[in-house]
Amino acid sequence: MASLRGLSRLILGSKPRLPRGPPPGARAPGSRPRRGYSGAWEEGRALAGRAGVTVTVIPGHGVGPELMGHVGDVFKVAQVPVEFEVVQVDTDADDDRDINRAIQSVARNRVGLKGNFETAVDMLPPQCHSRNVQFRTKLDLFANVNHYRTFPGVATRHSGIDIIAIRECTEGEYAHLEHESVPGVVESLKIITRERSIRIAEYAFQYARRHGRRSLSVVHKANIMKLADGLFLNCCREVAAGYPEIKVTDVIVDNATMQLVSRPSQFDVMLMPNLYGVVINNICAGLVGGPGLVPGANYGRSCAVFQSAIRNTAMRLANKDVANPTAMLLASCLMLDHLKLHDHATAIRNATMKALTEMRIHTPDIGGTASTTEVVDYVKSQVLQALKRPDHGS
Repeated sequence: MASLRGLSRLILGSKPRLPRGPPPGARAPGSRPRRGYSGAWEEGRALAGRAGVTVTVIPGHGVGPELMGHVGDVFKVAQVPVEFEVVQVDTDADDDRDINRAIQSVARNRVGLKGNFETAVDMLPPQCHSRNVQFRTKLDLFANVNHYRTFPGVATRHSGIDIIAIRECTEGEYAHLEHESVPGVVESLKIITRERSIRIAEYAFQYARRHGRRSLSVVHKANIMKLADGLFLNCCREVAAGYPEIKVTDVIVDNATMQLVSRPSQFDVMLMPNLYGVVINNICAGLVGGPGLVPGANYGRSCAVFQSAIRNTAMRLANKDVANPTAMLLASCLMLDHLKLHDHATAIRNATMKALTEMRIHTPDIGGTASTTEVVDYVKSQVLQALKRPDHGS
């Protein structure tokens, strides 16, 4: 109980201090064009349906802007009562204005829908920090929750996959603490704390109990990193004592990857620190059909951000009308459920799933020939039918 009370204080405590930035719409003189911006969203506000709650929309790069545009079209057809506050982020910028404005917008609205930011592998200091990591850590979005399951009509090597992956997102190898101590020798610090390990473990076990999950696997490398991963594993074991109905196992990360690709049905809920979570998430996405199918959710103390589970920008697919919209549409449904707009979420989710599993309107990534627009047009037609509204050319 003491640990539960501690978690409540963490979740309900004061919001993290946020950096100051310019007012919405302000940009530095002579700033470069926004990479990956297709024109699908203008910066500012856009009404999805009737005026209601405001959510932050961050289109991101690559296929993000066009997929967000399709989400907006579906919301208009469904007359979802939300207003979008659109914030563009240029990751090529030499300062933090854009990312700070995005952070402030989500902190203010408490809910966001986000595309991914492009982070070049060869970026060097001072532009070396990932904007995605910066965004999550400043907002303290500590819990990343993704649901991986196989879908009827989508060809996969394994059937019956139903895995919840819960990843700690604020520390570990993503601490951005690196330096070259002497030429040719780089030290990179991995940070694991008891406070945040307990916090994510409490979240994961509460999630498992709330959703009737029977087992939880802790992924670690405590056989080698005995202090860091040992602390994470021991914290998970400590929390597990309060959930006797949930079977708890631990699995070393390299074994976990082998077990996933050979017998994934053995896993129910998987809990892991930051870097291992990236690896496990990508394997799970590959097992169920690819990154275009799986939505993701990121939860913090006072806000939540929804996006595709796999954070790639798919730059090569941008503006070609071939990207799979399923993950982003389903992410928007998770957002609507979070806002308790369940009727709208159900109508959009059912239409999206019918397109995928029954009608098999598949984009090229899952073996089909349909365009993004064709999938979305079908979803809109089904939403109109479900909500019994005539199509007025929305």
